[in-house]
Order: sequence, then structure tokens, then C-alpha cells
Amino acid sequence: MKKVLIAVLPLAVFVTLVVLLYVNMGTHSERLPSPLVGKQLPVFKLNTLYSGKTLTQDDFKGQVWLMNVFGSWCPSCRVEHPVISDLAQSGVVKVVGFNWKDEFVDADRWLKQFGNPYDEILVDLKGDVAIDFGVYGAPENFLIDKNGVIRYKLVGNLTPEIINNELLPLIKELNQ
Repeated sequence: MKKVLIAVLPLAVFVTLVVLLYVNMGTHSERLPSPLVGKQLPVFKLNTLYSGKTLTQDDFKGQVWLMNVFGSWCPSCRVEHPVISDLAQSGVVKVVGFNWKDEFVDADRWLKQFGNPYDEILVDLKGDVAIDFGVYGAPENFLIDKNGVIRYKLVGNLTPEIINNELLPLIKELNQ
């Protein structure tokens, strides 16, 4: 009996772990709570990638805008980029890029290869400002209202479904 228990126990533990992993995969969500939603944007002062300007959070007040955190090193950003481009081309919301931990030459090459949909691109080379925003990784998206309050955050790729079902209704509401 003892030999059977010793032989079956590892198999039972393995099967249990596989079942738990399977169940968890079915309930996985990239919707991580953010303590910043409903609060003012963190104070920042960042250079832009191309225009040579230095911008702060105050430069965006008076308009609803989407901040898209991306990096040339980010494979998921390549998948999301056409969706961001379509949103920017729609003109529904101003889309601002937040280039995270990228050298200029890498970001420039990436944007030349995939296109530049952004109204402006903020550069956070060291990643210091991203910490203030609570950035987990790229891509991430923040929807900010006219008063500089973060109204929505998504960790992971924006999809057409998320844009249509969540972002567009919120953008419409915030623009009223």
C-alpha cells in the first residue's frame, strides 16, 4: 500500500497542478487595477521624439487624449500598432505616444517601419516617469480627460473590440 501511495502521489499532484493551471488560464485577465484611475496625471516633464519640445501634463489640458506606452523592443506593440494607427486616423481622440526605454535610433527606425500615428511622442529613456504612471510593461494605454484625470488604463493590447465597447463610449462621454 505504501509503495502504491508513493507511486500515485506525484501523479496526483501533477494532475492537480495541470487542472489548476487550465482553470486559471480560462479566467486570466489583463485588467490590472490601477490606483491612478480617477486621479490627476503624475507631474512630468519629458522631451519629445521629433519636435524638440519639452512637454508637461499641463500641455494636454483641455482635451481628451490617449497615451500609448510603446517600445521598439516590445513584440506586443507591433501587434497593437495597427489598432492604434486606426484609432489615431479616425480622429476621435488625440493619440500621444509614450516611448519607453528606447534609444532614439531604435524608436525612429521602428516608427519609420510601422508608421507614426502619434500627434506627439513623449520620450522616457530611463523609465523614471513610467514608474510614476505605474507602468507594468508595454503596451499600456491611458485615457485622460480634459482636466488631466486618468479615466481608463489598460495593460496589454488594445483591440478593436475594446475600442468599440469601452473606449469610444467613454471618449464620447468625456467630450460632452
